[in-house]
Amino acid sequence: MTTTQHRVLVTGGSGFIAGHCVLQLLDQGYLVRTTVRSLEREAAVRAVLTDAGMVNGDALSFVAADLLSDDGWAEAVDGCDFVLHIASPVRPGIVENEDDVIVPARDGALRVLRAARDAGVKRVVLTSAFHAVGFGHPHSDHTFTEADWSVLNGPGMDAYGRSKVLAERAAWEFAATEGGAVELVTMLPVAVMGPVMGKEISGANHIVQRSLDGAMPGYPDV
Repeated sequence: MTTTQHRVLVTGGSGFIAGHCVLQLLDQGYLVRTTVRSLEREAAVRAVLTDAGMVNGDALSFVAADLLSDDGWAEAVDGCDFVLHIASPVRPGIVENEDDVIVPARDGALRVLRAARDAGVKRVVLTSAFHAVGFGHPHSDHTFTEADWSVLNGPGMDAYGRSKVLAERAAWEFAATEGGAVELVTMLPVAVMGPVMGKEISGANHIVQRSLDGAMPGYPDV
């Protein structure tokens, strides 16, 4: 492990992807700050990360910030060189009020970008999803590029998919018109699987869990 004084903010530190990012950043010698909605969760998150093999835990700090509020974001990005914005609601399928998914995804991304710009952050990496590009289209042999977006009301789209489209489009528009010197990069994962941390099973790891415990009536062609 080499030590660097670069500090990285990872949003949504209690989440699956964020947890793995925190572990890798610490292992590579970065100073890491992560957000949780309440600092009452810090002890539990630290315990999960420690059980998962966290090294150099003294280089990890926590700050309280919520995607629906401006409070805490200036403190979160202060002194950071880079931001991994991972926090976003994950609620696939039918939801009663789609704004419960869309608003925090879109407005939260803009809050993070605005705070990062004001703090002189060099680069923000936004975790989007393949839902933002490859959903709602008819079947074809089309190769998707940065020019493509999912059809908001197309087949297979839901509130979660729409949240990913609207959040990423808003982020790119902000970067182009108000982003200043901050660089924006987006990552669009498909199924996210990997070693589980803690007791919660999240996302596509349910496919593995249901295959192991026999709950799945047939094995999907993945």
